[in-house]
Amino acid sequence: MGKKMSSPSLTESQFIRICRLINDSLHPFTVSENLSFSKQEEKNLLLILAQVSNEIRRLIPSAHISSPLNPNSQNPHCLSKSISHLIPLLTLESLYVQHLAGNVLVTFSEFLASSVKTWEFFIHSLSICLELSISNISSCSFEPSITGAGGSGSDLLNLVGLFKSKLKNTSLFTVAGIIRTLRNILKFLKEECDDELVLVLLNSISFFISNVPCDSLDEIFGGNGGEDDERNTLFLGNFIQLLSSFVDQISFAEGLDDSLDKNVILSKIINLVPKLLYWCLRKEGKCVNTCISRYFSHKLLVLMIRLSLQIPLDFLVLVSWLQLLHRYFEDLLYQPLTDVMNQDDSLEDSPFMLSNFDGEVHSMHSRHLQRQAIFLFLRCSFSLINLGKATRKHYSSATVKSSIDVDAISEHSCYGREKGLLELYAWLSGHVLVDKLVAHEMYREKSINFSFSLLKLYTHEDDILFKFLLELLSLQACEEQQFHKERLAPQDEMEDVLFHVSYIFNPICLFHLFLAELHYDHQVLLDYLISKDTGISCAEYLLRCFRIVCDSWQTFMEFSVYGKLSNQLSSKRRKILSESSNFKIEPSSGPVKTIPLSLEKKFNGNLEYRHMKQMYELAKGCLLSLKKSVENLHLKNLFPYNPEVLLKRLERFQELCFKQ
Repeated sequence: MGKKMSSPSLTESQFIRICRLINDSLHPFTVSENLSFSKQEEKNLLLILAQVSNEIRRLIPSAHISSPLNPNSQNPHCLSKSISHLIPLLTLESLYVQHLAGNVLVTFSEFLASSVKTWEFFIHSLSICLELSISNISSCSFEPSITGAGGSGSDLLNLVGLFKSKLKNTSLFTVAGIIRTLRNILKFLKEECDDELVLVLLNSISFFISNVPCDSLDEIFGGNGGEDDERNTLFLGNFIQLLSSFVDQISFAEGLDDSLDKNVILSKIINLVPKLLYWCLRKEGKCVNTCISRYFSHKLLVLMIRLSLQIPLDFLVLVSWLQLLHRYFEDLLYQPLTDVMNQDDSLEDSPFMLSNFDGEVHSMHSRHLQRQAIFLFLRCSFSLINLGKATRKHYSSATVKSSIDVDAISEHSCYGREKGLLELYAWLSGHVLVDKLVAHEMYREKSINFSFSLLKLYTHEDDILFKFLLELLSLQACEEQQFHKERLAPQDEMEDVLFHVSYIFNPICLFHLFLAELHYDHQVLLDYLISKDTGISCAEYLLRCFRIVCDSWQTFMEFSVYGKLSNQLSSKRRKILSESSNFKIEPSSGPVKTIPLSLEKKFNGNLEYRHMKQMYELAKGCLLSLKKSVENLHLKNLFPYNPEVLLKRLERFQELCFKQ
């Protein structure tokens, strides 16, 4: 997380002025418990809300001021009164009123940000309103959480009584409005990099997640929908966004309330995932509106990916998620990995962008969903394959609801490896037809073409590119760590499966293709390395690749491709990769082994050697240029972190190059 932002102090007079402005302006509209406005009254209310928001923003201090706000004064009473005028407006079904009332609350939170205690009281007041709203629309009775909240116990108990009377006419619109407000506040804090305030909000959201029973949500969304579909959609959209932002931020959080366990909170969200998928993507066996379905699919996949990166998923969760991926995203998993050509006048993922594949027209909005679904599928499959080591480490302090008995770890690990490999094999068969091609000389070309198409799916998405590449490397790691220790029978079906999986996800092949897709431009690699978003993950990927390359130097030197792929690689700059693949992977405990293929069957030896040499020379030139650039920046103290480990690997790479 970032450093605390430099906020000016909030004075008593400013605070009282804003509270009085809110109270005086909104009291005529909220004095009644049953709010109902004519069109003209609603217009007047909208105008007043806009004026209040603008005035608060104008008064947000721009410089440090003396006489800061006294947290022991009558502030809680004034603040709760102001909130009690704003929250009832979220019970209205007017989206315009809801939007502006939410804006006032977000702006008010920015105004209070320089007084941590007051801001904490404000945030927990919103959380109390959220829990009360859910309780009011559900028959599952529960009391709002006040544990670990700012303010005295009596103040918070008084709040519960005050807000209960204001939230009698609660609906899902109300819940959605409060959730959207909390998410917008979290978004503001993320931009301002204020660790202290982010921690307050994460604590509050954590208590909310812990306190609200899942049964209350089951009751709301377990029915058949109908006239409330719009309300359900608004709530679910905002709820999933909040959960996703929360999961993303909590990974950096240090100092959560002592009564909170981060893994328990994340595990509760994990256990919600199957229900969220059903609520969002299925209604009586039918998909919801196509546009809404795409939106929900994207948000749910983002949530699942972030969860998978935050906490080790146990065996039952991994198997369950693979089943869910097949149930809800099967079409994305098996959609052809089509390349987009001649679409320079359209943005990728634009609804106007189409591609034609085997006579079928695919709208390109699905490519983003496809890369998310495939990444999650690969992550779950690889996690199952590599389950033994991760499971033993995790279950010493297991907290996931679906956790298994430690005595069953070995059995589950063995089955997990088999399950993960079979899932990968079935998926690859749907794209490469490995069974039909295994004895055919075109197998190499088809496999590498598929690897390249898969890589291209991710190369223009920096936020997930290196997560994807590192995920593929985890298969190499688990092969080295596990399969050579527990050798399968020579004719075992799983040995054949492992061969196909290892061949297609060969790390040296993927590294060569990755460099070619970057046009062997070391500046692109340098940009990745110094980026605050991709720097660490790019460095990790390069470090692991250099280890594999140096351990399998001959394979790295002799790699080449041929066929249609040679016309696709570096199509904008260097179309130079051609002819034949020269290796065949054998699962082993050491460096990648190769079985040379006879070049005399189809190709002239000199031509083949020239193509292999060309790929090797381009890769060598790119990586040595990268070494020089990193060294120059490091000498000038301009590199954003210490690159000495990376430079040592590059030095080893250079030594091997000079030996040739």
